[in-house]
Amino acid sequence: MDKYIYNEKNGLWYELQGDYYLPCLKLPEEGEVHIGIWGQRHLRYLKQYHRVRYYNLLTSGKLNGYLADIDRQAEEMFSRLVKQLAEKENVTEALKAENQMLWVQKMNNLRNAAMEIVSSDLIYA
Repeated sequence: MDKYIYNEKNGLWYELQGDYYLPCLKLPEEGEVHIGIWGQRHLRYLKQYHRVRYYNLLTSGKLNGYLADIDRQAEEMFSRLVKQLAEKENVTEALKAENQMLWVQKMNNLRNAAMEIVSSDLIYA
């Protein structure tokens, strides 16, 4: 028996594995993309709560691009929210020069609030 055979009807190659011919399939190549903390959190969420969507993205070869896009959107949303909340709460450079500890406390609170908003609206939605 031949190790490999070609089926002209469906255009696939088959490889002999034991007594059976199995199709020679491989996933499409994905480019290397950096996935930050937001993308990793969304990946963990997909694996745990949306397995069908996760496997569809994985098998279609679109998972890394999707996660990189989510990461980029979340980072932009986080930066925008921190700026907007700082303006609303009047946390300025003048406050930083005047009272650094108060400025740090307020900025930490604003960052935590922005992180919660991004998580609930984008990452775990």
